[in-house]
Amino acid sequence: MFLFYHRWADRMTAVGIDKTERNFKHPFFQACTMFLGELFCLLVFKGLYFHYWRKHDGSHDENKLVKGSRSFNPFVLLLPAMCDMIATSVMYIGLNFTYASSFQMLRGAVIVFVGIFSMLFLGRKLVAREWCGIVFVIFGLGLVGLSDILIPKNSVHDSSKLLNLNAPDEHTTNDIILGDLLIIGAQVVAATQMVLEEKFVSGLDIPPLQAVGWEGLFGFTTLGLLLIPFYYIHVPESFSGNSRSVLEDALEAFVQMGNNNLIILAIVGTVVSIAFFNFAGISVTKEMSATTRMVLDSVRTLFIWIFSLALEWQKFHWLQVIGFVLLILGMALYNNVFVMQAIHKLMNCCRRPSAAGTESLIGNVSNASEIPNTAGTSSIYE
Repeated sequence: MFLFYHRWADRMTAVGIDKTERNFKHPFFQACTMFLGELFCLLVFKGLYFHYWRKHDGSHDENKLVKGSRSFNPFVLLLPAMCDMIATSVMYIGLNFTYASSFQMLRGAVIVFVGIFSMLFLGRKLVAREWCGIVFVIFGLGLVGLSDILIPKNSVHDSSKLLNLNAPDEHTTNDIILGDLLIIGAQVVAATQMVLEEKFVSGLDIPPLQAVGWEGLFGFTTLGLLLIPFYYIHVPESFSGNSRSVLEDALEAFVQMGNNNLIILAIVGTVVSIAFFNFAGISVTKEMSATTRMVLDSVRTLFIWIFSLALEWQKFHWLQVIGFVLLILGMALYNNVFVMQAIHKLMNCCRRPSAAGTESLIGNVSNASEIPNTAGTSSIYE
């Protein structure tokens, strides 16, 4: 849901500092709100830990959400948090130039870079199944990007609707290419974050909820401070979307929020949904498996795509269907979810008829050997 709230905020208009009505496009400010949502995970962790600690029954060391090492240096999470901050900010900029469903699908490119970086820096060896998954993902990404370019552009923008839910996205071909490339480029940084976490954090047994919270704290603090110099850095108007044509104008963001309370609702929805998303994701991973989380994430991608089509935020193109299927198949192959089991079952089904036919042939031959050759005997004696 956080992507819906973010996109909803982007589509709403409000009067800014210069008394001109414009879209709420503040990617770095919105990235800050995302880290604020992650920061709430730390508060939830502290609350849960205090709740179980008060019981004095040792449950604070047994509960799956809070158990783990608490004597670690939080700054070990600083570098992954910086990667998360960069990747999130770049992706949010890219989202302003392309479609929400494409944003979600193109995030699947992280598998390609995680696989490559794992070989280079972690000494992992990818098996044939994982290489096949990467190839499928690459082809799927290509088809999704191609479908974005081929989708008919709609130049009509219905800003009269209060919620702007049914207003079509306005994107030129160059905007879409730039947005897609920014999102894919951000996956390089996201993959770096995952490799860093696996190399330096995975062995520390840090409670996941606490790890997400600390990364949220580092990201929120750092990006919040960076908003100050961003206020003075001038960029082309296509990259800014604010009245001063600067990299980020947080003051105008607050002014627009004050002039349109629905933007406040969208921002609060982003913060709350991010907190619940991370909490639910960690719970699924701990209670079930990471592969189950991947499957649910794929379902989320499908939901966002259908939602975008239903609200007419984008047009349907059959290439995106094929690209989505290839992406899901590639991710499933890479994570060893369902696909290999299905292939083995299919091979077993193909073998059974032939095996049954062979057994039948052997049975017929053995039965034939037991039948007396009356014709041959009579001819001899005759």
